[in-house]
Amino acid sequence: MNSSKEKLFSEFPPVSTGLWMEKIVADLKGADFEKKLVWKTNEGFNVNPFYRTEDIAGLKTTESLPGAYPYVRGTKKDKNDWFVRQDIEVHDFAEANKKALDILNKGVNSLGFKIPREAVNAENIAILLEGILPECVELNFLTCNMKSVELIRILAAYFKSKNYDLTKIHGSVNIDFIGKILSKNHVKTEWIEVMADAIAAAAELRMFKVIAVNASLFNDAGSYITQELGYALAWGNELLNRLVDAGVDRTLAAKKIKFNFGIGSNYFMEIAKFRAARWLWAEIVKAYNPTCKHDCPNEGPNNECRCAGKMNIFARTSSFNLTVFDAYANLLRTQTEAMSAGIAGVNSLLVTAFDRPYKTPDDFSERIARNQQLLLKEECHFDKVVDPSGGSYYIETLTNLIAGEAWKLFLDTEEKGFYELVKTGEIQKTVNACADKRFKAVAQRREILLGTNQFPNFTETGRGVARNAPTVCHCEDGEQSSIPTLNTKRLGADFEILRLATENSGKEIKAFMLTIGNLAMRLARSQFSSNFLACAGYKVIDNLGFETVAEGVEAARKAGADIIVLCSSDDEYATFAPEAHKLIGDKEILIIAGAPACTEDLKAQGITNFINVRSNVLETLQLLNSKLLK
Repeated sequence: MNSSKEKLFSEFPPVSTGLWMEKIVADLKGADFEKKLVWKTNEGFNVNPFYRTEDIAGLKTTESLPGAYPYVRGTKKDKNDWFVRQDIEVHDFAEANKKALDILNKGVNSLGFKIPREAVNAENIAILLEGILPECVELNFLTCNMKSVELIRILAAYFKSKNYDLTKIHGSVNIDFIGKILSKNHVKTEWIEVMADAIAAAAELRMFKVIAVNASLFNDAGSYITQELGYALAWGNELLNRLVDAGVDRTLAAKKIKFNFGIGSNYFMEIAKFRAARWLWAEIVKAYNPTCKHDCPNEGPNNECRCAGKMNIFARTSSFNLTVFDAYANLLRTQTEAMSAGIAGVNSLLVTAFDRPYKTPDDFSERIARNQQLLLKEECHFDKVVDPSGGSYYIETLTNLIAGEAWKLFLDTEEKGFYELVKTGEIQKTVNACADKRFKAVAQRREILLGTNQFPNFTETGRGVARNAPTVCHCEDGEQSSIPTLNTKRLGADFEILRLATENSGKEIKAFMLTIGNLAMRLARSQFSSNFLACAGYKVIDNLGFETVAEGVEAARKAGADIIVLCSSDDEYATFAPEAHKLIGDKEILIIAGAPACTEDLKAQGITNFINVRSNVLETLQLLNSKLLK
């Protein structure tokens, strides 16, 4: 077989990178290679249009094996299975138990319970877990930080009373004081003591995590990938360092930390992010010299506990890019995000329901969210192959590039002190500044939200729904301060506010496409303008074309147009635009579709409204709304 393969490939002469470049440059026909084909990412590095064997030569990541230190290829050896998680907000413990048992029979094997602080007691936990086998599923809990140690003790006592094998119980209690500062500017002074007590209380539960690094807060606030990863590493290191200083065993402390990441829509870079995350965290934990206390085949040199460096990752699809309008497009976003996480080998995964931006998810949307993961497992077999992306020139390169930039940020943050930067609000300001850049990019359509700022559904309405209000936390987790918090606005929120304002005004704003002249240009510009103006919820009236401007203006008025968009070619605007301006006057708003060379001449004649690919779509539509919705 090998000889036949060699014979087959010997028929084809090798093609060097230089030859590839010559062909690409020739096909570009004089266009600049760097500008046209090199992707300048927000993450701080450039990505080439193609990669070859020499690009990964010498990379240490390619020498790793699945399940082996430093875990760049995952912490699993034989398969790539993960826990399918669904969260339940607990109001009635018997009802929550009933729902948990129901979804466990529908493919879920990881439960997340959000419990009010005042309801944390042994009786309620017994009701909640009745009929659930902790050895077979993952159990996760979120309550007030100051009640979490009590909850852990209740859980440990409950598991013992049922004679469960404590070494087989997977799950977590989400204790996170730093996240409270980031999201709610609540500062607590004795937080390390609480975490140390939590670790002691959960010491017998070997697979149970009780300290959370909620890096998903950065993702949902609009951070870049290298920011989310760099700050997550700094956060984890801060916790580990302080716990060790407080007298907690370093090996135990490392094993009790769980990383909760968000997943964005940048498909390949998200795969690389998780691979880089495991690698870098393993290196950080190694620096603490954790010692192995068991007869373990994974033991490193000098009795080093390499298992302590295994990053436990819970991943949740992003909330930042979810939209109210064209909500089924959220399924496309969350599906690619789930694919990234699954391929990358996360430990547990939650897919956000597509309708969460505007209402409490119902049985249908929760079922779809579950099935998105089950399809990846049962039909696509993502759980069968460990690190299928390993060896890919592109993903291996991305893994190293992301790791390099995240490590730089980690070192810089570590030098200044992560917790100190959080308390002064510097981390929050940095992430929010990146979010502002992304909001601007969406406003200018340099970042696309399908159905929101590009290709909107022309006939869709807001269905009279209101957006979900954030749950108010009444935990006694600290005093509120003046520290800035992370952005909580979704990426498409401004466009949604704009469109809902149009809808709620009770007015039907009509935008009429006055198409005339050059056939190709008028059709292209009418399509562009229709998509542009429909983002504000305007009713678009497109046309095949008119013989004269006067004929078009007359048809627009018969249709009751508020906006008349002149769609033609650049050369013809010098004639058509002044004629249209004269006929329209101040009765309707005239817009020129494009950026013709004669723009300044037209502006001198009082024609001031132009839309084109360089326009700030959001600001333009907001200005139109201010005029039309009076």
